[in-house]
Amino acid sequence: MAALPQTAVVAVVGAGAMGAGIAQVAAQAGHPVRLLDNRPGAAAAAIENIRGQFAKLADKGKLSAADAADAGARLQPADSLADLAGCALVVEAIVEKLEAKQKLYADLEAIVGDDCLFGTNTSSISVTAIGSALKRPQRLAGLHFFNPAPLMALVEIVSGLATDGAVADTLYATAAAWGKTPVHAKSTPGFIVNRVARPYYAEALRLLQEGAADPATLDAVLREAGGFRMGPFELMDLIGHDVNFAVTNSVWRAFYHDPRFLPSLIQQELVDAGFYGRKSGRGFFDYSADATRPAPQTEAPRTPAGKIVVCGESPLAEALVERLQHGKLSFSRAPSSDGRVAEIGRAALFQTDGRSATERAASDGVANCVLVDLALDYETAGRLAVAVAAQCEPAAAEAAVGLLQAAGYAVSRLADVPGLAVMRTVAMLANEAADAVNQGVCAATAADAAMRLGVNYPRGPLAWADQVGVATIRNVLANLGASYGEDRYRVSPLIRRAVFAGKNLHD
Repeated sequence: MAALPQTAVVAVVGAGAMGAGIAQVAAQAGHPVRLLDNRPGAAAAAIENIRGQFAKLADKGKLSAADAADAGARLQPADSLADLAGCALVVEAIVEKLEAKQKLYADLEAIVGDDCLFGTNTSSISVTAIGSALKRPQRLAGLHFFNPAPLMALVEIVSGLATDGAVADTLYATAAAWGKTPVHAKSTPGFIVNRVARPYYAEALRLLQEGAADPATLDAVLREAGGFRMGPFELMDLIGHDVNFAVTNSVWRAFYHDPRFLPSLIQQELVDAGFYGRKSGRGFFDYSADATRPAPQTEAPRTPAGKIVVCGESPLAEALVERLQHGKLSFSRAPSSDGRVAEIGRAALFQTDGRSATERAASDGVANCVLVDLALDYETAGRLAVAVAAQCEPAAAEAAVGLLQAAGYAVSRLADVPGLAVMRTVAMLANEAADAVNQGVCAATAADAAMRLGVNYPRGPLAWADQVGVATIRNVLANLGASYGEDRYRVSPLIRRAVFAGKNLHD
């Protein structure tokens, strides 16, 4: 399906940050754009600001002066809906209220031609529900940009139950022609990104509630071991807890209170207190001018006392070999019969499998059990989280920490929670993405692209599961489910099938 031609007039209703950003993208792509807002003067002011953005791009050499002037000239304010009569596409970026969006498009149906396409930028409202008020709901699809629209590559093309496939394909091709990376999605709660991202916040909040560590430490572990650009707590503070909590509640209610999306009492308390994060001056962290940002908890230097043996050939074992050699530390190698990755003195180090260290020590008969968290790349990670079994001798725990420090890692010791931080977060992100694919919301490639481009994850969740091992992810989830006795950690059928078939999630 071909994109809309550059001669096609695009209308944007709503001149706030999102609407103005979408108007900028469409004008820069060559379309005449009409911008409408119900606030007097808002559209004209937004257009002047957009023209200023084009001038800045020209100053930086990213646009020629002529192209910047032409793009700015293609933007025109509209005074009323009647001014949108000749448009080929109308994108709304108004208030997130179903009735308001339904009324806007119902009013437009009496003004625009039958071939005009409707693209709602809603981030959470059902496209099917919006379309139910229209005479021709087949013309409506989600055209969900991410903020800021001129910079963020992802656009979710969301099909409601009545959306014509040709309409979705035209919007997909148009978004691609505008320089974006579009992905197809079905109209289900949260679409792709706002659904799949929920565990990033939910598991961090649960870890905090269980006393695993403080927010600064958990953020550092997710950044420095997990490779995420921002930790979950600083990210929630940036988004705003009023907004983040509202989205979580919306998705939870829409999925009929599925425990996988259960909101957090901790975040409820922050919202009740008005501690919304950066915009209110306080959230998990204090943003006042004289506040000092808390440092992550990092273990004091320990001596790697005892003979070091690196076991097996796992990614963690191979990274330890490389790092210990670089540090000129003496060690030997041995096979691994029970999954251990290293030994030092009386301590045995294992990568977490979703059980607590105490449970694993009891089940496997290894009292001096120390668990190591997942890392995006053990060779380059700056920090690792560990958990120590209750049965473990203090000297053994200290030796294990000393070994990891000798390999160049900062070490954060968490309370003995199942799955630690990065492993359980990645497992749950992969599980949610797998369920979205299994339920026909999107393709596996779309799920991964959406999370990389929409929220800047270092790797798509399904590709990450393939890299870690789908069977490992299945085992982690199953062990989390057994530890907590909750349906929250049920394993997606797609992951189960991949394990039984011996395939990756992208096969």
